[in-house]
Amino acid sequence: MKTDIKTLLAQMSLTEKIGQITQVYPGSVNEGIESNLTGPAGYGDEGDIELAGLVGSVLGMSGAKEVRELQDYCMKKNRLGIPLLFMNDVIHGYRTIFPSVLGLGCTWDTELAKKCAEVAAKESAVSGNHVTFSPMVDLARDARWGRIIESPGEDPLLNSLFAGAFIEGYQGDDPLDKYRLACCVKHFAAYGAAEGGRDYNTTEISEYSLLENYLPPYRAAVEAGCRLVMTAFNCLNGVPATGSTWLNREVLRDDWGFDGVLISDCTAVSELINHGYAEDGADAACFAMHAGVDIEMVSACYREHIPALLEEGRLDIGLVDEAVLRVLELKEALGLFENPYKDASEEEESDLHLCKEHRELARKAAADSLVLLKNDGILPLQKSEITVAVIGPHANTRMHLDIWSGCGKEDECTSLADAMADRVKVVTSHGCGITDGEDEQIDEALNTASQADIVVLAVGEHPSMSGEAGSRAFLGLPGRQQELADRMYKLGKPVISVVFSGRPLTLVDLEASSNAVIEAWLPGTEGGAAIAEVLFGIRQPKGRLSVSFPYTVGQLPVYYNSLPTGRPIPDESDTERYRSRYCDSPVDPLHPFGYGLTYTSFTYGQPRLSKDMMDKDVTGDDIEIKLSIKNTGGRDGTEIAQLYIRDMGGSFSRPVRELKGFEAVCLSPGESRDVSFTITEEMLRYHTRSGYMSEPGTFMACIAPDAASGHWMSFTLLQD
Repeated sequence: MKTDIKTLLAQMSLTEKIGQITQVYPGSVNEGIESNLTGPAGYGDEGDIELAGLVGSVLGMSGAKEVRELQDYCMKKNRLGIPLLFMNDVIHGYRTIFPSVLGLGCTWDTELAKKCAEVAAKESAVSGNHVTFSPMVDLARDARWGRIIESPGEDPLLNSLFAGAFIEGYQGDDPLDKYRLACCVKHFAAYGAAEGGRDYNTTEISEYSLLENYLPPYRAAVEAGCRLVMTAFNCLNGVPATGSTWLNREVLRDDWGFDGVLISDCTAVSELINHGYAEDGADAACFAMHAGVDIEMVSACYREHIPALLEEGRLDIGLVDEAVLRVLELKEALGLFENPYKDASEEEESDLHLCKEHRELARKAAADSLVLLKNDGILPLQKSEITVAVIGPHANTRMHLDIWSGCGKEDECTSLADAMADRVKVVTSHGCGITDGEDEQIDEALNTASQADIVVLAVGEHPSMSGEAGSRAFLGLPGRQQELADRMYKLGKPVISVVFSGRPLTLVDLEASSNAVIEAWLPGTEGGAAIAEVLFGIRQPKGRLSVSFPYTVGQLPVYYNSLPTGRPIPDESDTERYRSRYCDSPVDPLHPFGYGLTYTSFTYGQPRLSKDMMDKDVTGDDIEIKLSIKNTGGRDGTEIAQLYIRDMGGSFSRPVRELKGFEAVCLSPGESRDVSFTITEEMLRYHTRSGYMSEPGTFMACIAPDAASGHWMSFTLLQD
C-alpha cells in the first residue's frame, strides 16, 4: 500500500519537516558509527539522539548490516516512522573499481560506461545505498583542476552521452527496481571552469559559452531522468551556484522541467557566507531555500535558522513544504516506506562484491581506457623469454584507485610488476618515491635495469594529488621521476613508460626519454592486469583522449573547440610576430582531443558528400558524409572515426570545429570499410541572438582520427 505523501506532510511538525531537508554524516546520529568524511566535519558529530529521529538522509555510510541497523535505530526515534535515505559517492565502482571517469571517457564507449554503472549500482545497492552522487559531467578544460579526474572530458557532446549512459546504468527503467540506485548529477553548474584550475574557486563564463558548452551535459542528464541534482561549490558570474535562483529555478526547473530533488554540495549552504553573498547563517538559509535547494548537506543553516525566518516573514512555509514533499516523493519512488532497507543484503554482498563477472568487466574497462601516446615499434612486447625491469614509484605498488573509489581496497588490486611477472621474468625497483628519492635509490634502480632487456617505467601522481582538493600548479612528473626516466633512457635499453595520473600531465620530456608511452590514468581494481595484457598485445589499445594534453601548463586552459582568433597562425612554418602565439611554446597541445595510437595503422580515404547543400526548412533534407578507412598495418585494431563540423559564419563567432558524432571501427589487417555520418539541420543549431536555431550559410565537415586532422568538405545551408 502506497503512502499518502501529502497526508504525511500535513502531520509533520516544523521540526520534523526541517529534519527531512537536512543531511548529516551517520556519526551525527549515532556516536557508535565512524563517519566517512567526504568534506568538512559536520554538525552534531557527537551522536545526537534527538537528531537521530529528525534527519531525512545520511551520506557516506557503507555495509548492509550497518545500514539496516541505523535505519532501524532512526525509524524508531522518528515519530512518523519515516525512513532515512542513504546516499554515497559511487562514482566509478563500489567494491569492484573501474577506471576513473576521465579514463572511462577515453574509451568513447557509452555502452561500456553503462555496464560499469550497472555493476556499481548492484554492488552499492546490496550494501544499502539508495542514491549515488554521480554522474559528474562538469566540462573540464583545465588539467590543473583536480576534479578533472571525475569528468568524462572537455567536449559537451561526449559528456552529454556519458551522462545518459551512466544514468541508464544506475537507474535502469526505474530506481525502484532491484539493484538500482537513484542518481544525482553534479555539480550544477560550470564547476569545471574554476579560475586557475583551483578547486572551490569562482568561475566567470559568458552566457554564450555557458549555453553552448557547459550547460548541455547537465541538461542531458535531466532529460535522461536523473532523480537529483547537486549544486556546485563555485560562484558563477558573481552569484554562488547554491544561492542562484536564476540557475536553479529558472533554468533547471522552469526551462528544463526538472521536478526532482536539488541537494547542496557538502556545506555549500553555509559557504554562501564565505562567498560574501550571505552575511550570516540566516541569510544563507533564506537564499538557498528561495533558490530551491531541497536538502542542505552537512551544514546546519536550515536547522538553526528556518524557524526564525518563518516568524520574521522572510521565508514562506510553502517553500519548506515544497522541499519536504520532494524528499518524501523520492523516498516513495524508491519504495522505502514499504521496504526501508530496499536491496540491503549481507548475503548478496558476499556473492556480488568483486565477483568474477565484475572483475572481468573492470579489466576490459581498464584496458579500453588506456591511451597509447607514443610507440616507436617496441610495443606490443613479442617475446616471453626476455627479462623486464619494472621500475618506478608505481612499479610494485597498488595505487590504482583514486580518492572516490567507494569501498575499493588497494590490496585487492594487482601491481604492475606482479602482473608482468605472470608472463615474463621481472626484476623491479622503485628508484624514487612519488615526490622524493635518494641518489642511492636511483643508482639501485639503474643497477636493476642493467640486468634486463627492456625497462617498463611506472611513473605518475599519487592518487591524493587529484580529485577533490587535488589541484596542481605544476603538471610535470612530481619529484625526481623525470630524472629517473632520463637516466634509464641513457642505459640504451628500450624504455616503455606507463603513466598513472588523474589528469593530463606535461609529458614532453618523458616522451623524449621513452620509446613508448601509455597513459593509464588510475585504472581501478584490475588495472595492473589490464596494462600487462595491453603491453603484450593480448588486448589492443583502444583509448582516445577525451581531453587535450598540454605541451606546457602555460597553455591552460587548452581545448580543441576554441573560437578562432583574428590573427591565426596559418601553418607551423609561419614566423610572423604579430600572430596569436607564444614566444616560448607551441600554441597547439602536445596531444589533441581524440588522439590515440593503436598497434596497427589506418588510412582515411577521400571524404564524399551526398550533396553540397541542404534546405533548413525541409525535414529530412540531410547530407551524408562518407569515406573509406583501411587497416594498413599487420594487426587487428579499432579506429574511432570522428565527425567534426565548422560553421564558417554566424551571429556569434563559431568554434574552429565541434564534435558531432563518432563511430568505433574494428578492422583486420588489409580490411577496408566505409564509414558514414548523416549531417542534419539540428547539428547546425546553436544559441544565436534570436534563439536556439541554425543560421544559413557555409559549413565545413570532416571525418578524422582526432581534432587536429582531417580533410574538410564544404556544404551550404540554404536561406529560409
